[in-house]
Parts: sequence; structure tokens; C-alpha cells
Amino acid sequence: MTENPGVSYVMPVLNEAGYLEDAVTSILAQEYQGDKELVLALGPSTDDTNRVAERLAKSDSRIKLVENPLGRTPIALNLAIRASSHPIIIRVDAHSEIPSRYTQRGIETLLRVGAHDVGGLMDAKGRTPIQRGIAAAYHSKFGFGGPAYHSGAPEGPAESAYLGIFRREVFDEVGYFNEEMWRAQDWELCMRIRQAGHKVWFDPELKVGYYPRDNFRPLVSQSFASGTWRGEIARRFPEGKSLRHDLPPILLVGVTMGVACTAAKPFMKKSHSKWTTIAMSLCQAAPVVYSGVCLAAGLTSKASSFKEKLLTALAFPMIHLPWAAGYIKGRVVGASGTLDKGRVK
Repeated sequence: MTENPGVSYVMPVLNEAGYLEDAVTSILAQEYQGDKELVLALGPSTDDTNRVAERLAKSDSRIKLVENPLGRTPIALNLAIRASSHPIIIRVDAHSEIPSRYTQRGIETLLRVGAHDVGGLMDAKGRTPIQRGIAAAYHSKFGFGGPAYHSGAPEGPAESAYLGIFRREVFDEVGYFNEEMWRAQDWELCMRIRQAGHKVWFDPELKVGYYPRDNFRPLVSQSFASGTWRGEIARRFPEGKSLRHDLPPILLVGVTMGVACTAAKPFMKKSHSKWTTIAMSLCQAAPVVYSGVCLAAGLTSKASSFKEKLLTALAFPMIHLPWAAGYIKGRVVGASGTLDKGRVK
């Protein structure tokens, strides 16, 4: 491989009219000496996304467009990879902006450590108070349980990689993205890469600006879909199970029982036993304690203003509880057909 190998950026695109141009600009402005091309896989958007993409493609010959009628992310990625031509594949996102040295640093790391996939930090940010509050929840270990690409970790081998900078030949060896995995397809691909004896690597110097959902309703939908597909991963693969993934469902059960006990208490007979009273009191305490922890985590978060800290506190249950419900669904009946409806307009 040459010192500055050609790079193909691949991007799934669906309903991203407000973000696509900034994302494309950040990619084409990369300070990298090798050849570059950007392949946009266009889903069936209901906003002006496809018109924006067509205008961008007309203005720069390095941009290719491919159609993705079903709109599914893994299908989009595979279509874009197959339509690309360079030896380095870099997955990018329409909701993200990559810094100018991202490509150079990523390829240097890929070659330096002999990895086949390299990823970095998801640097969540926002344009509105709610989005900035949600972004602060992304940065919090309380929000997502501390994956390296959210909260940071030392450089080294990783289970998965955010977005991903790949050697092209790895797809010929282990296969493309699994098109049955509507979400979590990156984790499943990284598992196959690791099983083939190759490195998946985390480099904290690779920071990608990412814009999360800009309201709570789409955040809930995204969290539920993410939890469902994470449950599917745990259902299919022994190494996909982790104790930290079981904690949100336990939390959900505790909070649900607490709310149920509080609602039922006025209708219960006064003659119930002492132990019943204690058990009910403990159950009732669960949602109160959880709310207090959310508030404390929000007030100590990286959010910049008091209002945004309160919005961060509200974001935590919008992440945890739908994710937990989805995870239970995924573990019990699987994730087939589960879609992030927050992205569909």
C-alpha cells in the first residue's frame, strides 16, 4: 500500500437535508494528499435530501450517487462500497462532520498498528438547547455506560469501532455488512474481523463531530431500536452478551414496579403485612432514586448552561428506559422488522 492510498468515503443518506451539505463539505475539505471520492447511497427520503445530493454531485466530480430504494443502512453501505474504487474505505455519516486531519491520522494509525478497522470518538454536539442537552448525555458515562467511542479510553484494541476506517481487502475476506442487521451491523462486522485474526483499533485522536437527534421523541425511537438490535446481538452471539447490557432492563423493571406500587397503594387494604409494606416502600423508592441520580448526572454533565443541564437530566431516561425495553424485546423475540422511526419523516 502506498504512503497516501486512495480513499473512498461511503455514506448512507436518508432524510438529511439539514445536515448533508455540511457533512459533505467536511469530507471534501480533508487535508490528505491521496485521491478521494465520496459515494452517497440515497434512501427514499421525504425531504429535500436527494435534491441537495444531486446539486452537490453536479458541483464536484468526486461525488458519486447510488440508489438505495429500501433505505436500510447496511444495504446502503454495501452498495456504496461496491460502487467505490479505492483501497481505503472510510464510513462517514450525514449527521457528522470530520475534522480536517481525520483521514490522514486514521490511515497513519491503520498502517502503524497493522489494523484492519480503526475508529475514534463520537464528539456529540448540538445546534439547539435540546440537541446540546442530548449531546451532553452522549458524553456522560451515566448516559451510555462508558463505551470508548462515547466517553474516551486509551488507544488500543477495541470490540467495535465508531464509523470505521477499513482496508478494502477485509470485505473480500470476511464479507460485507450483514444486511439482516438493520442496526448494530458495525459490531457484527467487527466481530467477524476479530474472529479472522485482525485488529479492530480505537484511536482517541480521531474525533468526529456528531449531531444526535434534536428532540426527545426521535431520541426515544432511536434508543428503542438500538436496544432491540443490541438484544438481537446478545441473542445471536455469545460474545455479544455483557453484564452492563443487563443493567438497564433491571432498572426498567425497578422503575416500573415503583410506579405500579405507587398507583396501587391507595387501593390496598390496610391489613397487609409488615414485609409487604417494606417491599412496597422499596419499590416506590426506585423511580425517586433514579430521578435523583438523573438530575445529579445532568447537573454535573458537560452541558454549558443550567437549562441545558436540566435537558440532559431529561435525556437520560429517554435513552435508558426505551433502550431497556428494546433490549428485552430483542433478547426474547429478536429484532426483525424493528426500525428507527425517528429518522423516517
